[in-house]
Amino acid sequence: MADKKPALLVVEDDEGLQAQLKWAYDDFEVVQAMDRESAIAALRSCEPAVVTLDLGLPPDPDGTSEGFAVLDAIMELKPDTKVIVASGHGARESALQAIERGAYDFYQKPVDIEALGLIVRRAFNLHQIEQENRRLRSQAGDDQTVLGRMITAAPEMVKVARTIERVARTNVSVMLLGASGTGKELLAQAVHDASDRKNGPFIAINCAAIPENLLESELFGHEKGAFTGAVKTTEGKIECAHGGTLFLDEVGDIPLPLQVKLLRFLQERKIERIGGRREIEVNTRIVCATHQDLEAMIGDGRFREDLYYRLAEVVVRIPTLAERPGDPALLAKAFLKRFSAEMNPAVTGFAPDALAAIDEWHWPGNVRELENRVKRAVIMAEGKLVGAEDLDLGAEDEGQAMALNLKSAREESDRRVIRRALARSEGNISSTAKMLGISRPTLYDLLKQYELQA
Repeated sequence: MADKKPALLVVEDDEGLQAQLKWAYDDFEVVQAMDRESAIAALRSCEPAVVTLDLGLPPDPDGTSEGFAVLDAIMELKPDTKVIVASGHGARESALQAIERGAYDFYQKPVDIEALGLIVRRAFNLHQIEQENRRLRSQAGDDQTVLGRMITAAPEMVKVARTIERVARTNVSVMLLGASGTGKELLAQAVHDASDRKNGPFIAINCAAIPENLLESELFGHEKGAFTGAVKTTEGKIECAHGGTLFLDEVGDIPLPLQVKLLRFLQERKIERIGGRREIEVNTRIVCATHQDLEAMIGDGRFREDLYYRLAEVVVRIPTLAERPGDPALLAKAFLKRFSAEMNPAVTGFAPDALAAIDEWHWPGNVRELENRVKRAVIMAEGKLVGAEDLDLGAEDEGQAMALNLKSAREESDRRVIRRALARSEGNISSTAKMLGISRPTLYDLLKQYELQA
């Protein structure tokens, strides 16, 4: 039986051009749509690897709003799709906006069928390569280290690491935005280690953990006798980090009066200790982080806009652990290795049910939660392997994003059930097949189809 042709979705309201494209792509299963509703329905039903999208769709055939709405919907539902956008409307501006919103490539009308065909085939080839890379990465299971110390196999986190490497060699202020427990201090240290300041001090301070009346002294220092209890002159953290990097964690918690003083330092690179009468030149790079929405705080008057732009010359957004596929298991193995050596050398690894639980958990506390759970599990484990019960993970969160379609929802459910059965039978194929009520050949087919390992 001949191999099934790959699906190509053509979203185009010009019927004549639709016919041309269908004729030109006889090596693909061409699926056609003329508006947003039919395009999303086709995306759900046939899950195409590549989409050609005309931005001028009804009810806005002379503009681009409807086409961009379709692009946004595709990127949300199936972000690995290669979308090739075609438009005659303000080509350069539309091209930049399309790429920024996730499009793979852009082609200006009138369409040259042969040239567009080359772009389409190149997109299919790239999609296949990316799929194969994901498959190999999921099967390899080996730790991958970036920035010298951070373990990840997720493209989302590798992209963050590459950004850190690029900005580290400059002297710009870096703002790290991410939820609590995502590793902001580790990334701040990576900025320092990859910079020309690596031989200087790296000093971290959590602005939320220090009372407001003490934070100014912590940052700027004080002279002897400046206030009750100031029995000696003390350098602040900014001064201590001279020649190196100061990491301000939870910078959104700095009170407004102190924000003014910090802004002055960033503008002039000089500080004045509390009770002091002279300015001190300081060469300190600032890296800051927060989990708060600073733009909303600016709107509420709780954070200075001019300070934000001084601190956020480069903004790096850190994905949550749930947004880093494959990383929970990689990190868990690294944590287990470290904690078992320190606390319980008898523990050598994870039982299959523990790995399945780690893979399925949504990790609301991110890397910090994973680290704490593994640490506790290593202490509590009675045998050589950490089991799922040692991790104390509850029922899976119901509030997951909706699957692309019924087929993908069934696949997710099948994977989960098969992994749990494999874990309970400790990888025994016969026992797993019996537990699932299917034959061994059927189980082998499912393992191959879902790229699972016994």
